[in-house]
Amino acid sequence: MVKITVLSGGVGGARFIRGLRHELRQTRPDRAGGTTESVTAVVNTGDDMWLASLRIAPDLDSIMYTLAGANDEERGWGRLGETERVSAELRSYGVGWPWFTLGDLDLGTHIARSHYLRSGLSLSEATARITARWDLGVRLLPATNDEVETHVTVDDGSSMHFQEWWTKHRAALRARSFVQSNVSVSRPAPGVLEAIAAADVIVLAPSNPVVSIGTILGIPGIRAAVAAASAPVIGVSPIIAGSVVRGMADACLEAIGVATSAYAVAAHYGARSSGGLLDAWLVDESDAAAVPAIELLGIRSAAVPLWMRDLETSATLARDTLSLAFARG
Repeated sequence: MVKITVLSGGVGGARFIRGLRHELRQTRPDRAGGTTESVTAVVNTGDDMWLASLRIAPDLDSIMYTLAGANDEERGWGRLGETERVSAELRSYGVGWPWFTLGDLDLGTHIARSHYLRSGLSLSEATARITARWDLGVRLLPATNDEVETHVTVDDGSSMHFQEWWTKHRAALRARSFVQSNVSVSRPAPGVLEAIAAADVIVLAPSNPVVSIGTILGIPGIRAAVAAASAPVIGVSPIIAGSVVRGMADACLEAIGVATSAYAVAAHYGARSSGGLLDAWLVDESDAAAVPAIELLGIRSAAVPLWMRDLETSATLARDTLSLAFARG
């Protein structure tokens, strides 16, 4: 059995993991129609927050709903066939954030999570109970059970929760820095370091390098575990032809002085041979000219189609990722 560990954020990571599961089910099915492979997703929790006394975990939920086939593909987040009557009632009472709408079905997840947490379970234990409802075929682990919410310092010196900057302001306020509260005293959730150490392949999903993958790597012990792993570490670029695939990751990269390019993000992660993280890096065909420069960094690279337009293109990308992982350098 090949063990694959994916470090992931929300939508882009969710689509990649769904494609990976599909590829494995097609090429290595078990007798029950599942997969003989073991996939673990270590998921960013820096976007999490308390809202209306409920614990919201956007990235964990995006991946869960996507793998369960219950996500809203058109919006890219939330549940399919969602209604928003409860959020409308909350707004009428002045509760919550009027610009952050929670769907009624989605609220069921948040209520269940909050119930488990208040009953004394950890986030990873609560996540195991919530995900058990669905046939995901992938184990989801929060990167940490500790609250490491991301806050953004903007140009006027004020600070706000990442969700306010991202959802309300659409990243239009120039960010100076991103700070994860309590990250220095946080610990990886149970199973995270073990999944990294036991992996045959480690993938950095095409997620935001700063506030998704960066937050995971910022939890003490995780970056070192990835760097020390015996498995090849393969990254998939979230940048295509100088533009972000989804969201406003370019605004995040600007804040840390990294250009919005496939080459610059590869250099940001760095080559393992030079103290960084990557053994290999996939870029889009439109960025094929960057491959020689990336390889000069000490990172094997290949140009393949990165757009995940549907399940089949996502599965093809997963196949290309595994091919590069096992290719001889």
